Amino acid sequence: MQLILLSGGSGKRLWPLSNDSRSKQFLKVLDNDFNNLESMVQRVWGQLAKLQLNESTVIATSKSQVDMIHSQLGDHIPLIIEPERRDTFPAIALAATYLYSVKGTSLNEVVGVLPVDPYVDISFFERIKDLEDALNTSDADLALMGVSPTYPSEKYGYIVPVQNNNNNYYVEVSHFKEKPSEAEARVLMDQNALWNCGVFAFKLEYIISLLQAKGLPIQYEVLLKQYQNLEKISFDYAVVEKAEKIVVLPYSGSWKDLGTWNTLTEEMGTNQIGKGIISENSTNTHLVNELDIQITILGIKDAVIAASPDGILISDKAESPRIKEILKGFEQRPMYEERRWGWYKVLDHTKFDEENEVLTKKIGVKAGSNLSYQMHYARSEVWTIIKGVGEFAFNDEIRIVKPGDVLVIPIEAKHGIKAISDIEFIEVQTGSQLIEEDIIRIFMSWEEVEEKCKAKVN
Repeated sequence: MQLILLSGGSGKRLWPLSNDSRSKQFLKVLDNDFNNLESMVQRVWGQLAKLQLNESTVIATSKSQVDMIHSQLGDHIPLIIEPERRDTFPAIALAATYLYSVKGTSLNEVVGVLPVDPYVDISFFERIKDLEDALNTSDADLALMGVSPTYPSEKYGYIVPVQNNNNNYYVEVSHFKEKPSEAEARVLMDQNALWNCGVFAFKLEYIISLLQAKGLPIQYEVLLKQYQNLEKISFDYAVVEKAEKIVVLPYSGSWKDLGTWNTLTEEMGTNQIGKGIISENSTNTHLVNELDIQITILGIKDAVIAASPDGILISDKAESPRIKEILKGFEQRPMYEERRWGWYKVLDHTKFDEENEVLTKKIGVKAGSNLSYQMHYARSEVWTIIKGVGEFAFNDEIRIVKPGDVLVIPIEAKHGIKAISDIEFIEVQTGSQLIEEDIIRIFMSWEEVEEKCKAKVN
């Protein structure tokens, strides 16, 4: 059985900690077995590893999340990278063609698809293994996993079973009901309906045949080149609603979607992360502070206060799910990002009338990691080393840098840095266009940089 983890999300529901590059699954706010903080994606990958399911798992994600996944899980994680976001059907189709044409997976192999961020017991993933047997014994097109509802929720979709079912192992699906009213949800619960947790399985042949019927390529490289032409449509609408026979496996264990501040704080091991003071009479209040400033909370009940370089949220917990609605139309560049080599946070961004911009960042590079060897056509930079020791490459020469060193990088100068120990520096960019497209990467690995510099010396 092959597994595809879907890693998407726009980063609005847990603003200001989440943004377009750091969606909710990457927030390190959960306690692990070693009393350290971990993210949802780290927790899920660890659970898969305990069952050795990670060895047959790929993650489908967008370009903007690649560095974050590598930073948190490692460079060895197999990724299917969407050139652009086009909803769940195109993402799953691309992953299916990769399994078929690149990995050589048998058309008879069962493929399971699930979100990258469910908050569940490990028994959830043990149950996922049963999807393979359910498909083989039921002759269904799709096998889903449904969670036994604990209350009449209006937030989830419901899977309604056939009522005359005699099989306790899996249940044939009658129909689906999306986000009902509380009264409708109570009726659905009486009909033994299950919450739809976004987990389904199919034989690879089913999706490959569907792509052929749609006139779409089944070779990964070909589909990748045509990806921008695919319809933006969810897997539910494109496939699930049109499947002739669907079965569902009930799961009665613990399951939670930590998609809002009120649900996330229920599972945090502490009510405070970061600098601050919460008074004793501030009951059921959580503080998550990523800024290097003190936040003091006095007499505030049932609230979440979250602060990051992207902004500050002060919200009643019951109101916090409205944050995505409130932020509609609000757009800004991510002010904090994790990368494969470390992290950066934006300290200041100023635009002047004469079409000149100044962007100031604090950048951290992990020991042994490096920034690419690169150049820019529209900006100059000044780096001030404030922590650690590193190797600085400048126009094909390498020298050691340490705290207090100021590195001036003119327009079109080739430059890069490798951290010998964890290194931090302040970067001030000045230019007419401070955009990612103005990064011309010459070499990615430091070995290539060293080879280039040696060649010049010789």
